[in-house]
Amino acid sequence: MQTRFILMNTSHAGNVGAAARALKTMGFHDLVLVAPRWANVLRREETIQRASGALDVLAGARQVERLEQALEGITHLCATAMTPRDFGPPTLTPRAHFETLLGQHRQQPGPAGQGSASVQQMGVAFLFGSERFGMRNEDVYRCHACLSIPTNPEFGSLNLASAVQVIAYEWRLALGGFAVHSATPEPTLADADQVAGMLAHWEEALVSIGFLDLQAPKKLIPRLNQLFNRASLTQEEIHILRGIAKLMSQAGSHVRTQGSINPHPPEPLGRLPEA
Repeated sequence: MQTRFILMNTSHAGNVGAAARALKTMGFHDLVLVAPRWANVLRREETIQRASGALDVLAGARQVERLEQALEGITHLCATAMTPRDFGPPTLTPRAHFETLLGQHRQQPGPAGQGSASVQQMGVAFLFGSERFGMRNEDVYRCHACLSIPTNPEFGSLNLASAVQVIAYEWRLALGGFAVHSATPEPTLADADQVAGMLAHWEEALVSIGFLDLQAPKKLIPRLNQLFNRASLTQEEIHILRGIAKLMSQAGSHVRTQGSINPHPPEPLGRLPEA
């Protein structure tokens, strides 16, 4: 699908660079500037700095004198304006309009009864007005829809590049979006044999510190087994738990060697009556 972002009479070079960066992060590259304030805006230092790596978008951007020159191949034009107008296209939120737009095109029959027409035949453009003056009425009137980003009613003014980023994100989301890649690798879960080995290690450690009485174990070990199963332990967590069990066993052995075991130890939890 052809997607184009058109900036009208842009007055700040930095916004052009930031808009280019916004487009590239969402996978778009078609940028057209209509009568910008600076003739060399694509080469200005502030533009390049604010693009922050999206130099390919700047290199492919076009400058034209009139809006008509920016609309070649466009079948659906969206204005972006906050100021209410008595006359003009319907004002809608980006998400609601995009759902309707794509739904309508997917339902259109293709040639010779070959099923639904592909949305790749569409040419969609988003029109942004000047930072100082916004959009002229005559430019809004030629659009199919007017997009209004839901903002705080008491302070709804968005920077131009921020508005471009929001629209680009919403349009990319409507088209399917990009997969989210985790910043950390997925942990490897421990298998049943590893859990069983860790549980046996814990049983020895609990006996060594007097917490478990093998003559009356009740259901302490099965309950621990259920606890660990619910936790979905990873292999790294198994190593940690076995390290704890090892230190508990060493502590219990040290106490027995020193002969300082309490002749009347408190009742171990393994002997508590069942609930």
